[in-house]
Amino acid sequence: VLGERHPTTATSLNNLGLLLQTMGDYAAARPYYEQSLAIDREILGDKHPETAISLNNLGGLLQAIGDYPAARICYEQALAIYREVLGERHPATAQSLNNLGLLLQAIGDYAAARLCYEQALAVRMEVLGENHPDTAQSLNNLGYLLQEMGDYAGARPYFEQALAIYREVLGERHPDTAAILNNLGYLLRVMGETAAARPYYEQALAINREVLGERHPATARSLNNLGYLLKAMGDYPAARSCYEQAVAINREVLGENHPDTAISLNNLGLLLYEMGDGPAARPCFEQVLAIWESTLGPDHPYTQSVRDNLTALDTQLSANGS
Repeated sequence: VLGERHPTTATSLNNLGLLLQTMGDYAAARPYYEQSLAIDREILGDKHPETAISLNNLGGLLQAIGDYPAARICYEQALAIYREVLGERHPATAQSLNNLGLLLQAIGDYAAARLCYEQALAVRMEVLGENHPDTAQSLNNLGYLLQEMGDYAGARPYFEQALAIYREVLGERHPDTAAILNNLGYLLRVMGETAAARPYYEQALAINREVLGERHPATARSLNNLGYLLKAMGDYPAARSCYEQAVAINREVLGENHPDTAISLNNLGLLLYEMGDGPAARPCFEQVLAIWESTLGPDHPYTQSVRDNLTALDTQLSANGS
């Protein structure tokens, strides 16, 4: 009825791309995003907010598959549109700055990432207020960046401010509150305060189980995080239980070939390897390798890393005569 070159068609294509990306099928998602962008550019023009949305979405996919240069072009074009059409002090401009900051952080350009995050935070504080969830997101991102830079003392107050906002605005039993609790748990873990980190991870897991349910990806991520902490504390049986639950949830909810399934399997494989159970670790690594090769390609760092794990494992098994 509307035809191939209609904005509503573009929206539908974008939604299909988002669904496929959520399912971990990046290769199938890409043409939908690209078609949506092409329609928006043709019908609405290069300087329209809907075109910026399509650019942001395509940029997110390209970032997920590791094509950072192409992702950066998309994010920068989207930001330029928002700045020109909506202005510097608009929430959409702040979100675009946030997206570009995440990419810059991923490629290690911390100074540029920090500038994006700080600009986004300033816009959100001015336009949305100090106690808005988007302001908390910016605080969280700055905390995460400082943590990655090794400035743990500097990161902690950002996380704590974000947690205070989420608790006040969203409540104790909200997934975003759980996410910040998880971040604080991670920060304390890398600072060596494992005992202090554990209750943050456990609170995050309890919230996700209660609010989202046992069979939800966020619950699986909380189990993965708690498993990692328990492994660091030397409690391998408890860590194994967490990892196995996470694998089961991801397989059931996201599917065998989803990146989150690969991450859970990789964590389980590494644990089994450290426990000396090489024969049990090998099928985990083999499945991870198959997922990364199909979704990210043979040359992605994740693919190369798990290939190295398999090589090390085979060397160990040969030495042991297994």
